[in-house]
Amino acid sequence: MSRRHRADKREIIPDAKYGDVILTKFMNSLMYEGKKSVAENILYGAFDTIQGKTKQDPLNVFHEALRNVSPALEVRSRRVGGATYQVPVEVRTDRSRALAIRWIIIAARKRNEPTMTARLSGELMDAASNRGTAVKKREDTHKMAEANRAFSHYRW
Repeated sequence: MSRRHRADKREIIPDAKYGDVILTKFMNSLMYEGKKSVAENILYGAFDTIQGKTKQDPLNVFHEALRNVSPALEVRSRRVGGATYQVPVEVRTDRSRALAIRWIIIAARKRNEPTMTARLSGELMDAASNRGTAVKKREDTHKMAEANRAFSHYRW
């Protein structure tokens, strides 16, 4: 990491169909080996499935899922006098969103539906209704932060 100054944030172009920057970030995280068209097809296919099953706007379901999975607290390791403590800290908005995106994609990949489109749509619908593996990951993170609240005075 450079010590001179912070790296500049790159401009992210909104996706073509919905004009949403967060959707583009999700697509970029979903993508393997630079195959953006494949990631696009998976995501838009999942949105079509969500539209068919729930009769709601898939973009609203997507944003609701991200809101439900985004963590507010996490634990960070902090060395104090030879001992390592798990110190609970608040999560910045951009990191919170990045974690939510990562957790949803990981949870979707672990599901056992036949196609990635079905897995992703299932995980997004579960997350939007506050259940599923990604939401459980957020709950576990919050529980760990709550359990280590005694070490919060080590915050830096």
